[in-house]
Amino acid sequence: MKFEFRIPVFFYLPKIQNSLFNIHIAPLVSAIVLNYKSPRDAVSCVQALEKQTIADKLEIFVVDNHSEDESIGVIRNRLTELPHVRILESNANVGYGRGNEIGMRRAAGTYILIINPDNELLPESLEKMVAQMEKHPDIGIIAPKLMHDDGTVRDAARAFPSFLDVVIKRMAATLFPKRMDRYLQRDIDPDKERDIDWVVGACVLIRRELIEKIGGFDPRFFLFFEDMDLCRRAWNAGFRVHYLPSAVARDRKHRLSEGGFLTVLLHKTGRIHIKSAFQYFWKWRKGVCNKNVG
Repeated sequence: MKFEFRIPVFFYLPKIQNSLFNIHIAPLVSAIVLNYKSPRDAVSCVQALEKQTIADKLEIFVVDNHSEDESIGVIRNRLTELPHVRILESNANVGYGRGNEIGMRRAAGTYILIINPDNELLPESLEKMVAQMEKHPDIGIIAPKLMHDDGTVRDAARAFPSFLDVVIKRMAATLFPKRMDRYLQRDIDPDKERDIDWVVGACVLIRRELIEKIGGFDPRFFLFFEDMDLCRRAWNAGFRVHYLPSAVARDRKHRLSEGGFLTVLLHKTGRIHIKSAFQYFWKWRKGVCNKNVG
């Protein structure tokens, strides 16, 4: 008589157990919502993430960037009971890139979603972005179409600018419409899927492999230009930056970088914007970027 000894299947799966075997299964996507004095927006953003068609494959980090207002109380009151959500606090306002880094250091997902509190992804959008990344492993960064409540589309997929482009957009955009159309890609159908130089960081899905290769946001940028810089580094590392308009996020219309000459002089955010511009263009003064956008 022949005897067979068969090892139970769970012995083969030491890294994939359910709660019975006390082993954690890594999420597909880690979402990071960086809050600074906009807790109700952050709550709405998280609620929209909880409605995603792949919400069961999602972990969410809400990082309060030392708001020093009611933010952390509102966020904890509204979100503590949600099983996918972790709430983190910074002991200082460390800026956009470093604030998101607090969540990125803890992220376990194959993909990392950076999303601003004033953005809300429509339910199927995250699944669409992930599917495109799975289909095209050379895409390092992907962004949805950003829609305002009035139905207009934010010009979030852009060409790399010159320093003069940035100055003109800030102070004299109406005087140079053709130049702004090129920079902001306004002469291209916003529903056209395509590779693009860079996408604004309001809502972007980033491949973990890319972050492991080039790092996250450059901490030298306190606010502004860190998204442009990350996209440029992605291209240099051999990854594509892609715009996927079939995925949609609702976006609030008011922008921190808006305003003219007086705004630059009188408001802190205006001065930070110009400082970051100088930092960016000095860093990339040799203009190295290996890309082939089609």
